[in-house]
Amino acid sequence: MSEQNKAATRRFYDAINAGQLDTILGLMTPGFIEHEEFPGIPPNAAGVRQLFEVLRTAFPDFRIEVDALLAEGDVVAARGRMTGTHRGEFMGMAATGKTMATPFADFIRFEGGKAAEHWGVTDSGAMMQQLS
Repeated sequence: MSEQNKAATRRFYDAINAGQLDTILGLMTPGFIEHEEFPGIPPNAAGVRQLFEVLRTAFPDFRIEVDALLAEGDVVAARGRMTGTHRGEFMGMAATGKTMATPFADFIRFEGGKAAEHWGVTDSGAMMQQLS
């Protein structure tokens, strides 16, 4: 089961990188809960899609690069970085043309092969510092 959950996590990141945001909805349970809340975005599957739409609009070349995936039981832990070039408005900040590489850690609990809950840590301060 752990290897299947790691593969599902990779499919999720690959879909984001390809801009296939509707695909990620099918990789989450209907009752998905997002614990890393983002202002103005609901903490559910639709909100996750909305967040990545915001990110891909602000950073058209947005990518998630995974450095490590670990799985135990029904939880997958991922460590990596988000990269992109700031070409559109983001959190009230006009496009700067600057690039960012922001570290993240994700913890995803699975049910029946789909993500059911997500906890994450993103170094938002480092991201905003790189963009200013």
